[in-house]
Amino acid sequence: MSRRALVTGGAGFIGSHVADTLLARGYEVDIVDNLSTGRRENAPERAQLHVMDIGSADAARLVSAGQFDVIVHLAAQIDVRKSVADPRFDAITNVIGTLSLLEAVRASRGAKSTRFVFASTGGAVYGDFGTPPNVESTAKEPESPYAISKLSVEYYLTYYARVHGMDTASVRYANVYGPRQNAHGEAGVVAIFCGRILEGLPLRVFGDGSQTRDYVYVGDVAEATVRAATMPLPPAGRVDDRAFNVGTGVETSVVELADRLLAVAGVEQPIEFAPKRPGEQERSSVRIDKARTVLSWGPQLTLDQGLAETYAWFASREAVAG
Repeated sequence: MSRRALVTGGAGFIGSHVADTLLARGYEVDIVDNLSTGRRENAPERAQLHVMDIGSADAARLVSAGQFDVIVHLAAQIDVRKSVADPRFDAITNVIGTLSLLEAVRASRGAKSTRFVFASTGGAVYGDFGTPPNVESTAKEPESPYAISKLSVEYYLTYYARVHGMDTASVRYANVYGPRQNAHGEAGVVAIFCGRILEGLPLRVFGDGSQTRDYVYVGDVAEATVRAATMPLPPAGRVDDRAFNVGTGVETSVVELADRLLAVAGVEQPIEFAPKRPGEQERSSVRIDKARTVLSWGPQLTLDQGLAETYAWFASREAVAG
């Protein structure tokens, strides 16, 4: 009997790579995406795409009737600045939308046999009070509505696991980059830098550029996510018990990132500075010991290798468009 997986946000950047990885594992894959930021061409041809909102009645019916072995939930409002400007919209999308899916799983016949994996954030949930790299048990001090909504969902997952016996887990992503990321969106500095390099524009850095992030390649992230969705996990209990940091454990400043990407591209372009954005962390990176131990996972690409792969992908698209 074939195994079935549902990927919400599967026409998006990370979701499409997760869908690819599940298909390669032999799963039948359904995708739910409203295409507000996702692109139809990102969805794998062998996956069935359902264009709908995660909070819709149609999505709830699909989940309730689908008898999915795995649900990977990536559809979200991901812009920190938008969450600061409109916390209510952020909460409706990220919290209420997820609750709609969880309730649909609970109402389904396979409620206790469906693994529900939630894409959380490995940087924003910890905030700036800890000293990176942070382990999963680090105190949670979110500094934006986006981070608060992600952490709130993690607590709901533990509730559904403890009270309703559901099979849930979270993957806390560091800063993910790679092919298919939107260079014209609000998230993803690597993609934005690639776009500006190809357009011959200065690379814009917010603040003084000393803020650090943990940059992890999307192919490695997809592999970690699928392992969290398919491998045996420890019993559910507290919020961190089934949460896994997914990153590299290495901090890279935004200015250093710009320099390394320019070196990969083999060009020289200026870097310009803009005012710091509200709600942005100063430092962020995560320890991945738990993912190495439980999921037998670790990143396979170095930052320079990943940047080279990413820039080559953007350059190839630019060549085709030209």
